[in-house]
Amino acid sequence: MRTGLTKREKTTDIWFDEKDPLIHIRTHNTALKKRLLAYSRRYPAICQQTDADPETGCMEFDIEKGRFSFRLTAPYSEERREAARQFAKENNAASRLK
Repeated sequence: MRTGLTKREKTTDIWFDEKDPLIHIRTHNTALKKRLLAYSRRYPAICQQTDADPETGCMEFDIEKGRFSFRLTAPYSEERREAARQFAKENNAASRLK
């Protein structure tokens, strides 16, 4: 979808406070919009789409706290990167032989 917005203008805002039982999400991110929309359709008591702007492609959702999370991952060690490279090389070569 062409919206006329730059990538810098296509933001995702997630806000909540300690009192409100909901997390408010406003996003232009297509993958996140699709996931939240599917979730809201499957679990309407937990997550609702509250607004959509077809001109900019932005959608807004409210979701219960505890149902939305961030995942923080530690950086891979050099040993783990090398093991992943080797695994990919071996599996890529094996798939070519088939």
